[in-house]
Amino acid sequence: MNPDLSALRGLHLPSTGGNVVQGELVAAIALGFAAALIVGLARVMWLRAQTTIRRAALNELRRVRSLDPDSKLTAQARLLRRVVRTLAGDEAATTRGTAWAGTLDRTFATDFFSRGAGQILVEGLYRRPGATDPAAIEAELARLFSRIKG
Repeated sequence: MNPDLSALRGLHLPSTGGNVVQGELVAAIALGFAAALIVGLARVMWLRAQTTIRRAALNELRRVRSLDPDSKLTAQARLLRRVVRTLAGDEAATTRGTAWAGTLDRTFATDFFSRGAGQILVEGLYRRPGATDPAAIEAELARLFSRIKG
């Protein structure tokens, strides 16, 4: 018989010291599972909050639909401030004039506020009413609000 193989031991269960290692392994697995649950729950809550912003903006836009044209424009401009404050922070919502138009364009990835009919929401509130189409402005705002990621 081969002398090297004769020194081998048979199969056996781990000694009592192995229970400590097994306990640490079980604790690590449980901790990893708990961390995965927390991350998943945080992600779901964050997505739900983003969806709520979109839904709230669209609901508010529908609510101001029945106002007269001047009041509607004012309410839409206020709504834009609130949405930008929520999405981009207080500093972004305090800009004025062309900087405000740029902030709106960046926030909504468009040029509607600097080059399109949305200019009236930036600086047209202080001018005489012109040939604006409130329905077109409302439709574009609804489209932009519906694109808020969530």
